[in-house]
Amino acid sequence: MSVDISKRKIAVLMGGPGSERDVSLATGKGVSKALRALGADVIEVDVRDENFALPEGVELAFIALHGTFGEDGQVQKILEGRGVPYTGEGVVESELAFDKIRSKEKFRQHGVTTPEWEVIKVGQRPAFQIPFVLKAPRQGSTVGVYIIKSEREIDSAMADGAKYDSELLVEKFVPGRELTIGVIGDQALPILEIIPKGGVYDFTNKYPFLNPQAGGSAEHVCPARIDPAKTREIQDLALRAHRSLGLEVYSRVDVLLPERGAPTVLEVNTIPGMTEASLLPEAAAAAGISYVDLCLRIIELSRARTEPKKK
Repeated sequence: MSVDISKRKIAVLMGGPGSERDVSLATGKGVSKALRALGADVIEVDVRDENFALPEGVELAFIALHGTFGEDGQVQKILEGRGVPYTGEGVVESELAFDKIRSKEKFRQHGVTTPEWEVIKVGQRPAFQIPFVLKAPRQGSTVGVYIIKSEREIDSAMADGAKYDSELLVEKFVPGRELTIGVIGDQALPILEIIPKGGVYDFTNKYPFLNPQAGGSAEHVCPARIDPAKTREIQDLALRAHRSLGLEVYSRVDVLLPERGAPTVLEVNTIPGMTEASLLPEAAAAAGISYVDLCLRIIELSRARTEPKKK
């Protein structure tokens, strides 16, 4: 299947009201440039709330919104209400994948290895021994994620996490190599290893161009230096995690590889970053898929998702 998007009117939705607004704007610029190279009539739409306006005659909305409002099913629901086709997963699948707690439950149901966890209300004390990871369950891009290494860190992390949600996900800390695997349709891309400078791969390391004074950044190795049999095992795990959430279009699966023990899935991102510093385009390039082709593949798979399935 190949979609001709030349002269088609495509709105690229970017920005958003969430904490990843600046990254989303950078993603949107990149996607817009790629779609224009394919001959599309591209309109960039800076989304600030649910009342965003779409130009008359838009045939497709390319969603370049990360995190809250973009990845959590909200904008998908609005677009369906307006009768506008869009890229990526549907409302139900987006809501599920964005919720770290519900995702973990699906992983467990489908035999996808993931770190042990518990759910606590704000003010409750975690049962896990230190070190553990505290996460706001409905945020993206390491926002609201805290690695607790000492007793004195708990109260401030809990207070900060309470800004995002009334319940928090507590996860057993699993030391290991940080890997991410892009999935496009039924294809798991080459494994990308992230080697953070300064210990933790956080928002600053992911997007150093947003805050150059912070001294962040990380080394990326793609394909990761992992033996072929283990590589296939990890790619298969990523595909199973992707499918366990009912996803069909694309995602990026974050995995930890302990020194001893099985690889373990942390989470699945349904609208991963597509900036110049982003991981999905880098992994796609390692598989011989250019940035422009990646954008087109996303459009093709999104259209296929909504077409009646052949029996």
